[in-house]
Amino acid sequence: MSFEFLALSLILGMAWMTTLSWALGLVLTVRGIARQQPLAPASDEETIPPSIAPLVSILVPARNEEHRVISACLSSMANQDYPNLEIIAVNDRSTDATGDMLRRTALKDPRIQIIDGVEPPPGWLGKPHALAQAWRVARGEWVLATDADMIYSRSAVRTAVACAVGGNYDALTLIPRVICLSFWERVFMPTFGWFMIIALPIKRVNDPQRREAIGVGGFFLMRRAALERVGGYEAVRDEVAEDLRMAELLKGAGARLRIEYAPELISTRMQTNLREIWEGFTKNLFAGAKFSLIRTVFGAISIFFFAVVPFIVAFTSVVMLIAHVRGPWAMLLIPTLLTWTLQIATFAVVNKTWGLPLGYALTVPLGQTLFLAILLNSAVKIATGSGVTWKGRKLYDRAGGITPPRGAATERSPYENT
Repeated sequence: MSFEFLALSLILGMAWMTTLSWALGLVLTVRGIARQQPLAPASDEETIPPSIAPLVSILVPARNEEHRVISACLSSMANQDYPNLEIIAVNDRSTDATGDMLRRTALKDPRIQIIDGVEPPPGWLGKPHALAQAWRVARGEWVLATDADMIYSRSAVRTAVACAVGGNYDALTLIPRVICLSFWERVFMPTFGWFMIIALPIKRVNDPQRREAIGVGGFFLMRRAALERVGGYEAVRDEVAEDLRMAELLKGAGARLRIEYAPELISTRMQTNLREIWEGFTKNLFAGAKFSLIRTVFGAISIFFFAVVPFIVAFTSVVMLIAHVRGPWAMLLIPTLLTWTLQIATFAVVNKTWGLPLGYALTVPLGQTLFLAILLNSAVKIATGSGVTWKGRKLYDRAGGITPPRGAATERSPYENT
């Protein structure tokens, strides 16, 4: 038996294994999306009567949001049909007109309070510190941490409180509808969303017997008592992915955590172009790998061989067959072309769910390649200490900024963030 025959058999075996993996991925994707039943607006029967509705404090950290939707964000919160809320927005040392925009919006509603934030002290990152400043003055029995790019439907808070109180949950986090308008958003964001569907299904997060936990920073409603029990925002002071870590802490402390898909209640446009996608996810993806170089390398290799290589081989095989070049191209074409077809089918399901043009499912290899490149860039930037810049601040800069978060030497590693 020749070496060439063994090598070809191994390559063909891997090709068909990849095909089967994507077939399984399609099944898991369909099942995962089917289980994401949207949280509908609360009915009158589910709504808590105004006389006993608990006070909800909405915490809004805002930094350099001049060209985003900060005014619309605050207005959508002030326009809630929930009867008992306060809105505390922190101008987190913005270098643009964000502060002026916040103050102008606050003039329209006395429930909106603006705090001019101070620079985070050593050991703190900007967003956790901004949230901590808002939390210090918050009076609510429930605390709703959010982002400055979220748009709430009129019934969002009322529905969330009804769900949390009715289900006796200690924390409720909602997945928003993600708006994608530019080419790169439509290429990349479904890839990111698909990884989340596969890696952390909602059913497992909602199971109190399992350790999996997710917190969505755009809408994270928590009982004050549960937040105090884990140490408040002091407990996540050096976490770039403070929402994910807070969810872990809450669930680990015995809090009942619930995650729901809520496209009718909240929406956001996370990034608007390739540069924002690159910067935003560079600060996040290494955290998703628990700051582990081993996980990062394994993940990068898996993405390359299972998501990118099949398209390259299929394209090459077609070219070689047309050019009548001798080789195993016909045998390789079938599994790799079938794999790409399964990729397209998988992301057609994702894109349909997200309301995106189905044609963008053809760009799966491009989206996966971009995800791979950002993951590697995130690992290199953070692990080497060269740092990541986000909204004018340097993160993970060993020369003078945040170094690996607490616990990184054990469960995480020299690098944690989101």
